[in-house]
Amino acid sequence: MDGSSEFLCGVVEGFYGRPWSMEQRKVLFQWMRRWGLNTYLYGPKDDLKHRLLWREIYSPEEENQLRTLIVESEKRGVRFVYSLSPGQDIVFSSPCDIKLLKRKLQQVSDMGCQAFAILFDDIDHSLCQADSQAYSSFAHAQVSVANEIYQFLGEPPIFLFCPTEYCGSLCSPSVSESPYLITVGEDLLPNISVIWTGNKVISRELSVEGLSEVESVLQRPPVVWDNLHANDYDSRRLFLGPFKGRDPQLVSHLRGLFLNPNCEFEANYIPLHTLGTWFRTGREERNDGDYQYCPERALSAALQDWMEELSQPLQPGRKHGDQGLSSRRPGSPESEDCHSFSSKGRPEPKSLRDHMQDDSLPPSSPEEEEEVRRGKANEKKEGRVRDNDSKPKPHNDRFYQGPEQPEDLGIVPVEKAQVRLLCSGKTPLSESQVQLLVGLYYLPHEHGPSAQRLLQDLTWLKANCHVVSANDKKAPQQKTEEWRSRAARFLAVCDEIAVLHSTVVSGVNRALLYDLYPYVWDLRNTGLVASAFICWLDGRVLSDNSPLGSWRNCFHWCGTTTGADLLGVESEPWVFKGGVSGEVQMILPIGSNSELFSHPPPLFPTSRLYNIRPYHNKDKVELYRIVRQLHQRAQGSTDSSTVHPDLIGDRCLGPWLALCPEYSLVLEDELGVCGCVLGVADVRSFSKRCQACWMPAMRDKYPPGTGPINTQVVVQQLEEDQQEFHDSILYHFPSQLHLDAMPDLVDVSVTRCLLTALLTALKANGSQGVFCEVQPTDRTRLEFLTKLGFLEIPRGDARHREEMVLGRLL
Repeated sequence: MDGSSEFLCGVVEGFYGRPWSMEQRKVLFQWMRRWGLNTYLYGPKDDLKHRLLWREIYSPEEENQLRTLIVESEKRGVRFVYSLSPGQDIVFSSPCDIKLLKRKLQQVSDMGCQAFAILFDDIDHSLCQADSQAYSSFAHAQVSVANEIYQFLGEPPIFLFCPTEYCGSLCSPSVSESPYLITVGEDLLPNISVIWTGNKVISRELSVEGLSEVESVLQRPPVVWDNLHANDYDSRRLFLGPFKGRDPQLVSHLRGLFLNPNCEFEANYIPLHTLGTWFRTGREERNDGDYQYCPERALSAALQDWMEELSQPLQPGRKHGDQGLSSRRPGSPESEDCHSFSSKGRPEPKSLRDHMQDDSLPPSSPEEEEEVRRGKANEKKEGRVRDNDSKPKPHNDRFYQGPEQPEDLGIVPVEKAQVRLLCSGKTPLSESQVQLLVGLYYLPHEHGPSAQRLLQDLTWLKANCHVVSANDKKAPQQKTEEWRSRAARFLAVCDEIAVLHSTVVSGVNRALLYDLYPYVWDLRNTGLVASAFICWLDGRVLSDNSPLGSWRNCFHWCGTTTGADLLGVESEPWVFKGGVSGEVQMILPIGSNSELFSHPPPLFPTSRLYNIRPYHNKDKVELYRIVRQLHQRAQGSTDSSTVHPDLIGDRCLGPWLALCPEYSLVLEDELGVCGCVLGVADVRSFSKRCQACWMPAMRDKYPPGTGPINTQVVVQQLEEDQQEFHDSILYHFPSQLHLDAMPDLVDVSVTRCLLTALLTALKANGSQGVFCEVQPTDRTRLEFLTKLGFLEIPRGDARHREEMVLGRLL
């Protein structure tokens, strides 16, 4: 395998972020052998001795690991290319640095490595004073060192050079006129191959014309370092789509192609599977020229094979369960010499790195499952488990309106979704769920079908919400029904995302859970807010004839492509962050408030299904029970006011539910209602209505001298609660909110979603700021609200209270 003429096709581990473990790389070699890929380039940016500490040689333990990896790759028929990135601080004219560089590469060569790469990507173009005196240009310095190292290693058949100008957008003034590239092409020894990423760092397409121009300047066919599936630039994006936008005929114009894939190892099955199909197609085309590569067919084949992979009981780190690899197809290469690997050193997803230790319990540990069981038992004791007739309806039934809600505008019923409750047991992902997952996390320049439908429906619903507005009764019935029909379809997709999240958490493949969990969790939360907002829009948003309805004209995302494309066809994908989650967020009225949507996932995932919906009259009993329980816990005693069981609820929630039900949202899980957030759009108007309507009703309900409690004191407290806030607060923060949630919520992020849904509703109807009152001793709630951008505000001459007043602008 000298590789001097063979086309190099494989994988480059060259991303920023935590490198893969040795065990995962061994599994990678199995995949590569299965799919006909022949080369692996080692170059993780965050490996200290690859980049930052490149001068240091490997310790005996590290050397043994690397030697084992080289042997393992050769055993699988995969060529191992070792790369080094000294460009950040090397002094090109320093004999000492050159000596250290040779010593490091010689150590790797002695381990059995026969292919090398020297990388000068992502570094400063300037030279130090010593190098400026020794070399005429930055390019001459790099080429001189690369040539010397190449000759020192005995001119190996594979030696790669990554230039600092490694794509068209980095070349000055252009690819064909770049002095840097011209120097590289003229002075670099002819058998050294040059790495290139295309016209961009992350190229949508690679064309024969573009590569021919590069080949002419470099005087050799380039090796493509393909960042199509790289996701290290955005912690909310993942790319599960097929290898696409590269015609197989490019094989005849290249020295090789390496795919730099997702940081999360388990996310790379489809990208690498389809890359193998592309490579085989390119070789076949060179033979007969008849067969064409079809990304959709390649994706379909990869999905079928991935379904088999996902059904295996893999633990984090690719350690197999009792079944091992026995389900592999007979005769496949990996069935002959597969291994079981330990879970040590398994890299967690990017957004979990700072929150989870390597030895953390898996989310499905027996200890946690027992904790969940105990939690359910406690909930039964507290009355949270209901009879069958009173269980919350499936998510799709949120459009169902019973006779108890005459105040809600008539929303047509839709067919109930079959939502599986996944609180126990391990279940595999279904084929439709895998297709949904791939569609939501497709490619950096293109959404999959499921993501396109989601964004298109949300955009249309936002643009046409005037047909179901609170004060516009002239909309044609046909338009109203169309809006509600598309709303039902949008909510159905949100339901599917919620169930997908639950299935991933409950799945048999725990390796997949650890790598994909932060992404499906993020999308589930975004879907919770979006679906709650769509439910709220029906009959509650102000119509176009109000100036407060102008929020709908602030955003122009169309959902047919990615947000980055709307900012410019040639922009890099990182210009617009967040992928599908980010675009859904930007369509919402409060989308620019990123702190409401970006937060680390919990350490221990839960498969519980949650729903956020507008308040119904029938929810009042449950909400009163919740605040009564919260009050009892805070007081450390039971409620003795049996004659007036509504006392706490009337004081905490009563006026909000009675006078502003349109800004009341409920959080429910499979056991029923477990939280709520209540809002008031205009506190001044609300206070006047309380004095005129609410307080007289309370004086009648709690007449003086009745019951075992001093009702006169109760009424006095209710009156104090309704005293007006000072103008210094209401000028900037005209709205107010109140939040309650059960403390035993497994995933506290849903509380954030609940609050975000209310802020979105207030913003949609014109509010520019909101405040709330919090006890100074309630450190948990203070910290929670502070993370969401709520800050303490001066109260001016407002009434004296023990509570802190926190506010934020919308």
